[in-house]
Amino acid sequence: MNAPLSRSGLMFGAGAYLMWGLFPLLMAALKPAGAVEITAHRAVWSLVVCLIAVAIVRGWKRLRTVLTSRRTVLILAAAALVVSINWLAYVYAVVTDHVNSASLGYYINPLFTVALGVIFLGERLTRAQIVAISIAAGAVIVIGVGMGEVPWLSLIMAVSFGLYGLLKKQVGGKVDALTGLTVETMVLAPLGLIAIVFLERAGQTTFGHRGADGLGLSHDLLMMSTGLFTAGALLLFAAGARRLPLFVTGLLQYIAPTMMFILAVWHFGEPMPVSRWIGFVLVWIALVILTVDGWRRRPRKAEARVEPAEPV
Repeated sequence: MNAPLSRSGLMFGAGAYLMWGLFPLLMAALKPAGAVEITAHRAVWSLVVCLIAVAIVRGWKRLRTVLTSRRTVLILAAAALVVSINWLAYVYAVVTDHVNSASLGYYINPLFTVALGVIFLGERLTRAQIVAISIAAGAVIVIGVGMGEVPWLSLIMAVSFGLYGLLKKQVGGKVDALTGLTVETMVLAPLGLIAIVFLERAGQTTFGHRGADGLGLSHDLLMMSTGLFTAGALLLFAAGARRLPLFVTGLLQYIAPTMMFILAVWHFGEPMPVSRWIGFVLVWIALVILTVDGWRRRPRKAEARVEPAEPV
């Protein structure tokens, strides 16, 4: 418990969340591409990057072992479908100038993850966790009232990301990060290719096209880089998680939504009415309560900690 933190672990972990936090800049740079096209290409190019990485680290044996386990493949396939919803919602939030909604979704996620632990893993809520979740629910209501509607986009992101983490937890000890993502993208890439074909026939693709603002070789390379960013950030996260205490990894996960929030307000210039500020402040208070509670319980109830899933 008193051992010094691994500097390399902090660098890897922080690097992963910094990449995820900067992801909105890449998504925005891909305009005029739509959310479906970007998500489809992200799945395809992520598989390409994963297969190259598997070849480099000679991970074919691990991949074959996972593919021979029907239960593991089914769980990873389900995780892939869930994370595709998260990817689509995330990209849609960025390309439609709702980066704040993405930030809120990832802020809410740790609280939703605690609730999933109670529902599916039989964990018991502490008083502090009950207070934190109640405050977060109040924040969603405040933001919803201010918007005049339920913040569906943020909730979809939080729920899909939480379910993804829950599914990954079922195979977490058996499947390493690279192998898991490879299997997931093997499921998603064919669907991505089908989506690209349909978009191409409908005249709604931008990849490989010329003659309009924002299109060209640089656009195509940026589209392909979504796979590199996806796989690269995940591998950095895995390297950091192996070297750091779980509690530190849990704290680092707030880097990404905080960067998204900063980008939304000061870079993209998204509106922040009073109701949204109040909602975000309430979420931050809830997260502080959750974090302090986790710190206090860390020495004697390590087994009850909820492992943070990797942002996507």
